[in-house]
Amino acid sequence: MSSSKRDGRYHVFEDDNNLSATAKVAATLKSSLKLDTPAQRHEQIYNIPNFLTFTRLIATPVVGYLIVHNQHLAAFSLFTYAAFSDLLDGWIARKWHLQTVVGSVVDPMADKLLMTTLVTCLAVNGSMAAPLAVIILGRDVSLAVSALYYRYASLPAPKTMARYWDFSLPSAEVHPTQISKFNTFLQLSLLGTLLCTNLLHDPAAITSAAGGFLLSIQDVLGGEAGVKTLVTGLSAVVASTTMYSGLEYTWKKDAVKILGGNEELKRKQGFRGRMIMLTSYGAFIAVAAALWMRGTASEEGEDKQKEA
Repeated sequence: MSSSKRDGRYHVFEDDNNLSATAKVAATLKSSLKLDTPAQRHEQIYNIPNFLTFTRLIATPVVGYLIVHNQHLAAFSLFTYAAFSDLLDGWIARKWHLQTVVGSVVDPMADKLLMTTLVTCLAVNGSMAAPLAVIILGRDVSLAVSALYYRYASLPAPKTMARYWDFSLPSAEVHPTQISKFNTFLQLSLLGTLLCTNLLHDPAAITSAAGGFLLSIQDVLGGEAGVKTLVTGLSAVVASTTMYSGLEYTWKKDAVKILGGNEELKRKQGFRGRMIMLTSYGAFIAVAAALWMRGTASEEGEDKQKEA
Protein backbone atom coordinates (compact mmCIF):
# COMPACT_ATOMS: atom_id res chain seq x y z
CA MET A 1 0.00 0.00 0.00
CA SER A 2 1.31 3.50 -0.81
CA SER A 3 0.08 7.06 -0.53
CA SER A 4 0.80 10.45 -2.09
CA LYS A 5 -0.23 14.03 -1.50
CA ARG A 6 -1.85 15.86 -4.40
CA ASP A 7 -3.71 19.15 -4.30
CA GLY A 8 -3.37 19.19 -0.52
CA ARG A 9 -5.14 15.81 -0.09
CA TYR A 10 -3.85 12.31 0.54
CA HIS A 11 -4.72 9.51 -1.93
CA VAL A 12 -4.28 5.86 -0.93
CA PHE A 13 -3.37 3.23 -3.55
CA GLU A 14 -3.51 -0.58 -3.15
CA ASP A 15 -1.53 -2.96 -5.31
CA ASP A 16 -3.26 -5.50 -7.58
CA ASN A 17 -2.89 -8.41 -5.12
CA ASN A 18 -4.60 -6.50 -2.31
CA LEU A 19 -7.41 -5.43 -4.64
CA SER A 20 -7.95 -9.02 -5.72
CA ALA A 21 -8.03 -10.28 -2.12
CA THR A 22 -10.45 -7.54 -1.11
CA ALA A 23 -12.75 -8.38 -4.00
CA LYS A 24 -12.79 -12.05 -3.02
CA VAL A 25 -13.61 -11.24 0.59
CA ALA A 26 -16.41 -8.90 -0.51
CA ALA A 27 -17.85 -11.57 -2.83
CA THR A 28 -17.74 -14.18 -0.06
CA LEU A 29 -19.49 -11.89 2.39
CA LYS A 30 -22.14 -11.01 -0.17
CA SER A 31 -22.80 -14.71 -0.87
CA SER A 32 -22.99 -15.66 2.80
CA LEU A 33 -25.31 -12.79 3.66
CA LYS A 34 -27.62 -13.27 0.69
CA LEU A 35 -30.31 -14.98 2.78
CA ASP A 36 -30.41 -12.07 5.21
CA THR A 37 -31.23 -9.34 2.68
CA PRO A 38 -34.70 -7.78 2.97
CA ALA A 39 -35.58 -8.88 -0.56
CA GLN A 40 -34.92 -12.48 0.38
CA ARG A 41 -36.61 -12.45 3.79
CA HIS A 42 -39.77 -10.53 2.90
CA GLU A 43 -42.16 -11.39 0.09
CA GLN A 44 -45.69 -10.58 -0.91
CA ILE A 45 -47.73 -13.31 0.74
CA TYR A 46 -51.13 -11.65 0.43
CA ASN A 47 -52.28 -13.10 -2.89
CA ILE A 48 -55.10 -15.23 -4.27
CA PRO A 49 -53.31 -18.65 -4.10
CA ASN A 50 -52.44 -18.16 -0.42
CA PHE A 51 -55.98 -16.94 0.28
CA LEU A 52 -57.42 -20.11 -1.27
CA THR A 53 -55.02 -22.22 0.78
CA PHE A 54 -56.13 -20.37 3.92
CA THR A 55 -59.81 -21.03 3.16
CA ARG A 56 -58.98 -24.72 2.71
CA LEU A 57 -57.38 -24.73 6.14
CA ILE A 58 -60.55 -23.22 7.62
CA ALA A 59 -62.81 -25.66 5.75
CA THR A 60 -60.93 -28.75 6.98
CA PRO A 61 -62.19 -28.90 10.59
CA VAL A 62 -65.70 -28.08 9.35
CA VAL A 63 -65.59 -31.08 6.99
CA GLY A 64 -64.50 -33.27 9.90
CA TYR A 65 -67.33 -32.01 12.09
CA LEU A 66 -69.90 -32.67 9.37
CA ILE A 67 -68.61 -36.22 8.82
CA VAL A 68 -68.72 -37.12 12.52
CA HIS A 69 -72.27 -35.77 12.78
CA ASN A 70 -73.38 -37.68 9.67
CA GLN A 71 -74.14 -34.59 7.59
CA HIS A 72 -72.64 -36.26 4.56
CA LEU A 73 -74.07 -34.08 1.79
CA ALA A 74 -72.65 -30.91 3.34
CA ALA A 75 -69.35 -32.69 4.06
CA PHE A 76 -69.04 -33.91 0.48
CA SER A 77 -69.85 -30.46 -0.89
CA LEU A 78 -67.20 -28.78 1.25
CA PHE A 79 -64.68 -31.51 0.41
CA THR A 80 -65.34 -30.87 -3.29
CA TYR A 81 -64.58 -27.18 -2.76
CA ALA A 82 -61.35 -28.03 -0.92
CA ALA A 83 -60.20 -30.35 -3.70
CA PHE A 84 -61.06 -27.78 -6.40
CA SER A 85 -59.32 -24.94 -4.53
CA ASP A 86 -56.21 -27.10 -4.22
CA LEU A 87 -56.01 -27.43 -7.99
CA LEU A 88 -56.94 -23.79 -8.58
CA ASP A 89 -54.41 -22.16 -6.25
CA GLY A 90 -51.54 -24.13 -7.77
CA TRP A 91 -52.60 -23.20 -11.31
CA ILE A 92 -52.94 -19.50 -10.45
CA ALA A 93 -49.56 -19.45 -8.68
CA ARG A 94 -47.80 -20.98 -11.68
CA LYS A 95 -49.73 -18.96 -14.28
CA TRP A 96 -49.05 -15.53 -12.74
CA HIS A 97 -45.79 -16.37 -10.95
CA LEU A 98 -47.23 -15.91 -7.47
CA GLN A 99 -45.29 -18.71 -5.78
CA THR A 100 -44.09 -17.84 -2.28
CA VAL A 101 -42.05 -19.64 0.35
CA VAL A 102 -45.02 -19.47 2.71
CA GLY A 103 -47.26 -21.01 0.06
CA SER A 104 -44.79 -23.80 -0.65
CA VAL A 105 -44.90 -24.73 3.05
CA VAL A 106 -48.55 -24.09 3.95
CA ASP A 107 -50.10 -25.63 0.83
CA PRO A 108 -48.83 -29.19 1.42
CA MET A 109 -49.58 -28.74 5.13
CA ALA A 110 -53.19 -27.88 4.26
CA ASP A 111 -53.44 -30.94 2.02
CA LYS A 112 -52.01 -33.22 4.69
CA LEU A 113 -54.28 -31.72 7.35
CA LEU A 114 -57.32 -32.34 5.14
CA MET A 115 -56.37 -35.97 4.52
CA THR A 116 -55.57 -36.58 8.19
CA THR A 117 -58.88 -35.07 9.26
CA LEU A 118 -60.82 -37.14 6.73
CA VAL A 119 -59.13 -40.40 7.73
CA THR A 120 -59.61 -39.72 11.45
CA CYS A 121 -63.26 -38.69 11.20
CA LEU A 122 -64.20 -41.47 8.76
CA ALA A 123 -62.66 -43.96 11.21
CA VAL A 124 -64.54 -42.37 14.12
CA ASN A 125 -67.94 -42.74 12.45
CA GLY A 126 -67.13 -46.28 11.27
CA SER A 127 -66.85 -45.58 7.54
CA MET A 128 -63.17 -46.57 7.46
CA ALA A 129 -61.73 -49.64 9.17
CA ALA A 130 -59.63 -48.78 12.22
CA PRO A 131 -56.58 -50.86 11.12
CA LEU A 132 -56.45 -48.99 7.79
CA ALA A 133 -56.68 -45.63 9.58
CA VAL A 134 -53.77 -46.64 11.83
CA ILE A 135 -51.68 -47.64 8.80
CA ILE A 136 -52.36 -44.35 7.00
CA LEU A 137 -51.96 -42.05 10.01
CA GLY A 138 -49.02 -44.06 11.35
CA ARG A 139 -47.09 -43.52 8.13
CA ASP A 140 -47.57 -39.76 8.32
CA VAL A 141 -46.65 -39.62 12.01
CA SER A 142 -43.53 -41.73 11.41
CA LEU A 143 -42.46 -39.52 8.51
CA ALA A 144 -42.97 -36.44 10.68
CA VAL A 145 -40.88 -37.90 13.51
CA SER A 146 -38.04 -38.84 11.17
CA ALA A 147 -38.26 -35.40 9.49
CA LEU A 148 -37.81 -33.72 12.88
CA TYR A 149 -34.67 -35.77 13.41
CA TYR A 150 -33.33 -35.09 9.92
CA ARG A 151 -33.86 -31.36 10.39
CA TYR A 152 -32.09 -31.24 13.74
CA ALA A 153 -29.21 -33.55 12.78
CA SER A 154 -28.45 -31.83 9.48
CA LEU A 155 -28.85 -28.20 10.65
CA PRO A 156 -25.43 -26.52 10.87
CA ALA A 157 -24.48 -25.01 14.21
CA PRO A 158 -25.72 -23.09 16.07
CA LYS A 159 -28.79 -25.30 16.50
CA THR A 160 -31.25 -22.75 17.84
CA MET A 161 -35.05 -22.86 17.72
CA ALA A 162 -35.09 -19.78 15.50
CA ARG A 163 -32.77 -21.42 12.98
CA TYR A 164 -34.57 -24.77 13.25
CA TRP A 165 -37.85 -23.25 12.05
CA ASP A 166 -36.22 -20.88 9.55
CA PHE A 167 -37.14 -22.50 6.23
CA SER A 168 -34.76 -20.20 4.37
CA LEU A 169 -31.93 -22.31 5.83
CA PRO A 170 -32.22 -25.62 3.96
CA SER A 171 -30.38 -28.56 5.47
CA ALA A 172 -32.09 -31.61 3.92
CA GLU A 173 -34.22 -32.40 0.88
CA VAL A 174 -37.01 -34.96 0.71
CA HIS A 175 -37.62 -36.64 -2.63
CA PRO A 176 -41.01 -38.41 -2.62
CA THR A 177 -40.86 -41.81 -4.29
CA GLN A 178 -43.05 -42.77 -7.24
CA ILE A 179 -45.02 -45.24 -5.15
CA SER A 180 -45.68 -42.46 -2.60
CA LYS A 181 -47.19 -40.25 -5.29
CA PHE A 182 -49.31 -43.13 -6.58
CA ASN A 183 -50.32 -43.98 -3.02
CA THR A 184 -51.52 -40.42 -2.44
CA PHE A 185 -53.76 -40.72 -5.49
CA LEU A 186 -55.17 -44.03 -4.22
CA GLN A 187 -55.80 -42.61 -0.76
CA LEU A 188 -57.69 -39.66 -2.24
CA SER A 189 -59.69 -42.07 -4.41
CA LEU A 190 -60.62 -44.13 -1.36
CA LEU A 191 -61.60 -41.07 0.68
CA GLY A 192 -63.73 -39.77 -2.17
CA THR A 193 -65.36 -43.19 -2.55
CA LEU A 194 -66.16 -43.36 1.18
CA LEU A 195 -67.66 -39.87 1.12
CA CYS A 196 -69.80 -40.83 -1.88
CA THR A 197 -70.84 -44.07 -0.17
CA ASN A 198 -71.93 -42.14 2.88
CA LEU A 199 -74.23 -40.07 0.68
CA LEU A 200 -76.31 -43.21 0.16
CA HIS A 201 -77.11 -43.17 3.88
CA ASP A 202 -77.95 -39.46 4.03
CA PRO A 203 -81.66 -38.68 3.46
CA ALA A 204 -80.76 -35.15 2.39
CA ALA A 205 -78.60 -36.56 -0.41
CA ILE A 206 -81.06 -39.23 -1.51
CA THR A 207 -83.90 -36.73 -1.77
CA SER A 208 -81.76 -34.17 -3.59
CA ALA A 209 -81.59 -33.71 -7.35
CA ALA A 210 -78.63 -36.11 -7.51
CA GLY A 211 -80.35 -38.80 -5.44
CA GLY A 212 -81.54 -40.79 -8.43
CA PHE A 213 -78.07 -40.72 -9.95
CA LEU A 214 -76.52 -42.00 -6.72
CA LEU A 215 -78.96 -44.90 -6.52
CA SER A 216 -78.37 -45.79 -10.16
CA ILE A 217 -74.61 -45.93 -9.54
CA GLN A 218 -75.22 -48.23 -6.58
CA ASP A 219 -77.33 -50.52 -8.77
CA VAL A 220 -74.61 -50.63 -11.43
CA LEU A 221 -72.10 -51.70 -8.76
CA GLY A 222 -74.35 -54.53 -7.63
CA GLY A 223 -76.32 -52.89 -4.84
CA GLU A 224 -75.10 -52.46 -1.28
CA ALA A 225 -73.12 -55.71 -1.44
CA GLY A 226 -71.33 -54.54 -4.57
CA VAL A 227 -70.47 -51.18 -3.01
CA LYS A 228 -69.11 -52.94 0.09
CA THR A 229 -66.96 -55.21 -2.08
CA LEU A 230 -65.59 -52.20 -3.95
CA VAL A 231 -64.70 -50.38 -0.73
CA THR A 232 -63.10 -53.51 0.77
CA GLY A 233 -60.97 -54.12 -2.32
CA LEU A 234 -59.84 -50.50 -2.60
CA SER A 235 -59.06 -50.43 1.13
CA ALA A 236 -56.84 -53.50 0.79
CA VAL A 237 -54.96 -51.90 -2.11
CA VAL A 238 -54.47 -48.64 -0.18
CA ALA A 239 -53.26 -50.53 2.90
CA SER A 240 -50.66 -52.36 0.79
CA THR A 241 -49.36 -49.31 -1.06
CA THR A 242 -49.30 -47.22 2.13
CA MET A 243 -47.21 -49.77 4.01
CA TYR A 244 -44.85 -50.22 1.06
CA SER A 245 -44.43 -46.48 0.50
CA GLY A 246 -43.74 -45.94 4.20
CA LEU A 247 -41.26 -48.77 4.52
CA GLU A 248 -39.53 -47.70 1.30
CA TYR A 249 -38.14 -44.72 3.20
CA THR A 250 -36.31 -47.18 5.46
CA TRP A 251 -34.17 -48.69 2.72
CA LYS A 252 -34.07 -46.10 -0.07
CA LYS A 253 -31.05 -43.95 0.75
CA ASP A 254 -31.75 -41.18 -1.76
CA ALA A 255 -35.31 -40.53 -0.54
CA VAL A 256 -33.87 -37.99 1.91
CA LYS A 257 -30.79 -36.04 0.82
CA ILE A 258 -28.86 -34.40 3.65
CA LEU A 259 -27.00 -31.28 2.55
CA GLY A 260 -23.39 -30.65 3.55
CA GLY A 261 -19.90 -31.82 2.73
CA ASN A 262 -19.16 -34.37 5.46
CA GLU A 263 -20.06 -37.61 3.68
CA GLU A 264 -19.31 -39.87 6.64
CA LEU A 265 -21.53 -37.82 8.94
CA LYS A 266 -24.27 -37.73 6.31
CA ARG A 267 -24.22 -41.54 6.04
CA LYS A 268 -24.58 -41.90 9.81
CA GLN A 269 -27.40 -39.36 9.97
CA GLY A 270 -29.18 -41.04 7.07
CA PHE A 271 -28.94 -44.47 8.69
CA ARG A 272 -30.26 -43.16 12.01
CA GLY A 273 -33.15 -41.40 10.28
CA ARG A 274 -34.12 -44.57 8.41
CA MET A 275 -33.99 -46.60 11.63
CA ILE A 276 -36.24 -44.06 13.36
CA MET A 277 -38.71 -44.44 10.50
CA LEU A 278 -38.53 -48.25 10.63
CA THR A 279 -39.02 -48.43 14.40
CA SER A 280 -41.87 -45.96 14.48
CA TYR A 281 -43.81 -47.26 11.49
CA GLY A 282 -43.16 -50.87 12.46
CA ALA A 283 -44.91 -50.19 15.77
CA PHE A 284 -47.94 -48.71 13.98
CA ILE A 285 -48.14 -51.68 11.62
CA ALA A 286 -48.07 -54.03 14.61
CA VAL A 287 -50.96 -52.12 16.21
CA ALA A 288 -52.92 -52.26 12.96
CA ALA A 289 -52.34 -56.01 12.69
CA ALA A 290 -53.53 -56.53 16.27
CA LEU A 291 -56.70 -54.51 15.60
CA TRP A 292 -57.37 -56.45 12.40
CA MET A 293 -56.93 -59.83 14.12
CA ARG A 294 -59.21 -58.79 16.98
CA GLY A 295 -61.84 -57.57 14.53
CA THR A 296 -61.64 -60.81 12.54
CA ALA A 297 -62.01 -62.90 15.68
CA SER A 298 -65.01 -60.80 16.74
CA GLU A 299 -66.71 -61.29 13.36
CA GLU A 300 -66.13 -65.04 13.49
CA GLY A 301 -67.63 -65.15 16.97
CA GLU A 302 -70.72 -63.26 15.79
CA ASP A 303 -71.12 -65.63 12.82
CA LYS A 304 -70.99 -68.66 15.12
CA GLN A 305 -73.60 -67.11 17.39
CA LYS A 306 -75.91 -66.54 14.41
CA GLU A 307 -75.45 -70.13 13.24
CA ALA A 308 -76.21 -71.43 16.71
